Order: sequence, then C-alpha cells, then structure tokens
Amino acid sequence: MRHANLLIVSTALLLIASCNIKKKEVTILKQSDFPAPPVAAVIPDTFMNFGQQRIDNYYWLKDKNNPKVIDYLHAENAYTDTVMGPTKELQRKIYDEILGRIKEDDESYPSFKDGYYYYSRTEKGKQYPTYCRRKGSMEAAEEVIFDVNRMAEGKPAFIFRGYSISPDNSKAAYFFNETGSYAEFTMKIKDLASGELVGFSVEGATSVAWANDNKTLFYSTIDNTLRSSRIHRQALDKPEGTLVYEEDDVKFTTYVYGSKTKQYIFITSSSSTTSEERYISADRPADSFKVFLPRVQDVEYSVYPHQEKFFVRYKDKENLNGMIYEMPLTGYEDSSSWKVFVPHDKKIRIEGIDVLKEYVSLELRKNGLTEIQVKPVSGGDVKTIAFPEPVYSAWLNGNPEYDAVTFRYTYTSLNRPSTLYEYNITSGETAKLKEQEIPSGFNPGDYEVERLWATAPDGVKVPMAIVYKKGLKKDGTNPALIYSYGSYGISSDVYFSASMFSLIDRGFVYAIAQIRGGSDLGEQWYEDGKLLHKKNTFTDFIACSEQLIRDGYTSADRLAAMGGSAGGLLMSAVANMRPDLYQTIVAQVPFVDVINTMLDESLPLTTGEYEEWGNPNEEEYYRYILSYSPYDNIRVQDYPNILVTGGINDSQVLFHEPAKYVAKLRSLKTDDNILLLHMNMDSGHGGATGRYEGIKDTAFEFAFILMFTH
Repeated sequence: MRHANLLIVSTALLLIASCNIKKKEVTILKQSDFPAPPVAAVIPDTFMNFGQQRIDNYYWLKDKNNPKVIDYLHAENAYTDTVMGPTKELQRKIYDEILGRIKEDDESYPSFKDGYYYYSRTEKGKQYPTYCRRKGSMEAAEEVIFDVNRMAEGKPAFIFRGYSISPDNSKAAYFFNETGSYAEFTMKIKDLASGELVGFSVEGATSVAWANDNKTLFYSTIDNTLRSSRIHRQALDKPEGTLVYEEDDVKFTTYVYGSKTKQYIFITSSSSTTSEERYISADRPADSFKVFLPRVQDVEYSVYPHQEKFFVRYKDKENLNGMIYEMPLTGYEDSSSWKVFVPHDKKIRIEGIDVLKEYVSLELRKNGLTEIQVKPVSGGDVKTIAFPEPVYSAWLNGNPEYDAVTFRYTYTSLNRPSTLYEYNITSGETAKLKEQEIPSGFNPGDYEVERLWATAPDGVKVPMAIVYKKGLKKDGTNPALIYSYGSYGISSDVYFSASMFSLIDRGFVYAIAQIRGGSDLGEQWYEDGKLLHKKNTFTDFIACSEQLIRDGYTSADRLAAMGGSAGGLLMSAVANMRPDLYQTIVAQVPFVDVINTMLDESLPLTTGEYEEWGNPNEEEYYRYILSYSPYDNIRVQDYPNILVTGGINDSQVLFHEPAKYVAKLRSLKTDDNILLLHMNMDSGHGGATGRYEGIKDTAFEFAFILMFTH
C-alpha cells in the first residue's frame, strides 16, 4: 500500500545564485514570502469505534468525482508551482546533471531462452524501452517485439508491465495500462510474425501462463477491491474463459505461473504469512488443479520443480528465515519423504533460489548483506561468491535455461555502478558482462562509504549505510539526506543511484537506514517492525537520524528525510514524533490515513494487509494503529518544510490520503515553514511513467530539499 489565482512572487525573492556548489543555489524562503496557500473547506464527518469518537474535517476529499475536490487539487498544484518558481533554473540544472550520468542510448545484455536472445534498448529522446529478440545468434536479424514508445504515443501515462512468450515462440501475452495505476492492467496477445493482435483480451489481468499446446492460457484477474482473486483458463479461439479457481479468503491473493522445466503450471495463493500452491501438467491444461501442500496458518512455501524432484522453500514460525527441502515427484504429501537440502539458520535468511539441472543457486542475507551460493543437486561442496565491499547489494538473476551451468548476478554499492556478472559453476570463473556506464564520468575513489550502527530506544543496534564525498569534515555543518522504507519485509538495500550524486556532489551525506519492518537483518527483523511492533520502525529511523547528528555528519537544521508509500507513512510519523529533528521532509505518495483506510474493506488492498498493520475492527489493533496513524496524530506544533506527493490514479495509496493530510497539516501547524502538495493529475503510485518525466520529478524533489538544507 501504500507501494484560486495565485500571485507570482516578485523577482527580488527569486534570486538564483551561481552554480558553484559552495554557494547557495536558491534563497531560503518561508511560507510568509508567498501568497496564502489554499485552504480546504472544513466539512466534519464523525466516526465512532469502540466508544471513541473521531472527527475528520477532510473526509470529503475522497471523492474525485466532486468538482470541488478537483478544484482544490488544482489550487494546491498552482500554489506549488508558485513556491517552486525560484528553483526552476536549479531543477533544470539537476535534470541535466542526472541525464549526464545516464547512457541514453543503451542496450541490456541479452538473455538466451528457448533458442532466442532477448534484450531491450533505450534510445536518446525516447521515454520508454523497446523490447527485441534475435534467433539463435546476436548476429541474426533483429525482431522488435514491443516498441513501447509507439504504444504510448499521445498518452499522458503508460505502463508496460512485461510479456510472456508462448512455448513455440510465436506469440506474446503482454500487460499494459494508460492510467499509471500499478494494479489495473489490460492483457492482450500478439502474433509475433504478423504483429497483429490475436485471441482475446482481458481487463484487470495480473498474471499469465501458457500451456504447452500454445493455444491455452491461464490468467488471473482482480475483483472490485483490486485483489487478484480468480484464475481462468481460455483458448485463443474461445470468446470466454472458464473459472478454474477462486480465492475466497480476502487476506489472500492468487496468481498463475509456469515452471522453468515446462512440466507444470502453478497457482499460488498467499497472504503476508501463509501460502498454498496448486498445480497441473502443462501438457494437460484441461486437468483439475491439485493442491501441493494444504495451507496451514503461518506456513509459507514455494515450489521449484526439478525434472527428478521438487525443491521447496519452506518457512514457519520455528524456521523464520526459511529452509529448503527436497521432495519426490510423487508421495511428497508424506513429510517423512522430505530431505533437508538447506537447513534453517537463525542468522541467514534465504532470499532467492534458482534451480538448474545439476545445481541450485541461492541468494542469502547474512548480517544485512547478500551472499550467493551454489550447491550441486546431488550434494557436494558449496561454492560461495564473496564480495569485498563493507556495504553493498547483490542479487541473483539466475538463468532461464534449465540445462545451463552458468548463472548471472548483479552487484552494486553506493559508490559502484551496477554491474552484471556471469558465474561458470564448473570452472568457478566469473565474467563481467555489462557495467552501468556514467557518460559524464565517475570515479568511485572520490567517495567514502561507511556502515554505522545506531542504538534504538530498546537497545537494538540498527544498521545504516552512508556515502559522501571524500574530504568531508564531520563538524555538523554538512547537509544530509536520510532515506528508508521499513515495511512488508522489504529491505532497504544500498545501490548506485545516478541521481543521488546531484546531492552528494553538493556536499550532502546520503544515508540509508535499514530499520525494522524490512528484512535487512533477517525475518525476525521484519516481525519486530509490524503489527503491534510497528512503532519500532519509526523509533529506529529517529535513532539513525540522531546518530548522524551525534557523529558530526550533519545537524538538525541541515537534515532532510525522504520515503515513499509505506516509507511515506514513516516520514509523516517521524514528522509528528520529532519535528525538531529535520529541516525538510519529502513524503512521496504517503500512506498516512491508516485507521480510516484499514477500516474500509471496499478499498484496494485493505483486507490483505491485516497481517501487516493489524485489523482495526479488533480493539487492540484499532487503538495501536490510531496511536501512530500520521493523519490522526497531526497536532498543534511546528513542523519541518514538507513536500507531499500523490497521484490521482494511484491504486495503492489513494490520492485523497496525501490531499487530506496536507489540508489538515495546514490547519494545525504553527510554523512559517513551507508545506506543498504536488499531485500528478495523469498518473498513479509511481509518478510520471516516462523516464525523462521521472527525472524531472526527481529534480523537483531535490530542488525542494536544496531550498532549505544546503
């Protein structure tokens, strides 16, 4: 989830200084330097839960069919444009800098599957990639599968979510939308020889798998709450599909996929804590699906077929970090037939697995850092790929070819551009395939990367990665930006950001806090930051912020914080709890109206998130959520400078959450700091969908930060 006419300020207030990074590039302005911001009408709605009354003055902002709601959003955007007017030149400068670090004409390294090399490319001046393939060799003629630029022509927003090739390589089922929503997609099918659409199309499709007959597809669709809940079977020449499975438990979502071995089609149903798999032979699409292992509350498992056995990643309350079993192709229902392939380890979380004919590759997380191992299917010595940096990220890309003896992985760090490697398991040799190019030039040795540990109020040590330009003095005078997410078990991994160096090269310290609620230090780290432990996420982030100040990297009047979606909840929560600790906060599409959203089962994603936030229909969870819900805890006090973003078509965090948050915050804050709402009126959760428009959004946010912290 939450992932009026305004006068122009006089030019005397819009002073833009020189580009020299030692000088301020904008003047620091206050709210009183501008015309009064928009004021949303107060229309009280009263709610009663567990004997407690809540009054919401801005509940009416939910209705985007109400012209007054749209007028308010336009007024906020106009005000934002006015306030950000002084930074137009700075935004352009940052945009050019970021663009200079991106290779505009680029091509992904090809991946071989079923006789074809697949790759994508970007071209200078074009917003979207083009997806291509070549048969048998990269010297063969290029086939353009999808030119997303042509597909997106004339559309203010466009998301291409990917495609699935039929077993005979002749057709592709693909997903797209024109709203910018990350939950509502159309699926169509393209004949790759003629380029024409064939068969049927599906609205609200979420996944697809081809049967081996090349004409039968299985696909999942959403319900009216955008929950992926139904699986259908349909032949290309049939006007209607057949419902083969419906997930009735509203906490669960369901998807369909085919196995790498091409033997099976699987249906997976999962909640935040529990999962269940069904399967049929991909050669017999008319068969009924069979349950692999019946669902048991708090047991999660995933099946990875091998031609001679099943590998099953298994997690329960006693084995939180996961373990891997070998199971026979038949008779696996009897647990006495299971063999432990990788045992559970309290210190090592199993993050990913890729099965080849002779080997199993593993992505593991140990002490907050990734380790990649490969283990023979038949047993034997484990090979480990080691990484030299003190702070880095690596992830397993695997190999789509079952018979392969190589796999790929990506490596990056805060000062190392992303690099794709291929590891030959039999020889033990590693080959660099492609390194991210920085056209404007980049020297990793110019920057320092460190790992720090902050102490949370309960004594827990919380890791944090930082990067800054060498020569920085730890005297508290440096601007800094701290970022995190901290929900759903999603780790706040470090990676090379071409955009972030527009701040780092201006003297910023950039920090990533690996707080509880993510899985950075294993599954228990996640458990300790969810449900009735959610406040640990916020206090961990505050502890990391305080550590930066205590160690002299920055000071409270030069510290900015940023996070999006559930990370936007984090931003808004810490703004309520410790507004004195930050000069500036950027809350991107923030999930802030937690109690109202989680009480409304008609909204997208709500019921499926009871296992993340708790069910507020139960009094214990109601009172706990209400105690931190950012919208409900805005109070009369000073707040930092805050930029809040939203998307009118957002399906994860509906647009009204950031809108009403800003309206209420404006009515209660006592400072003269700037509060802005930047609502994208064309797109959704991810903001602008084209790459150049996305860079403009980043430049806008960085300019806001630089207004106050540099």
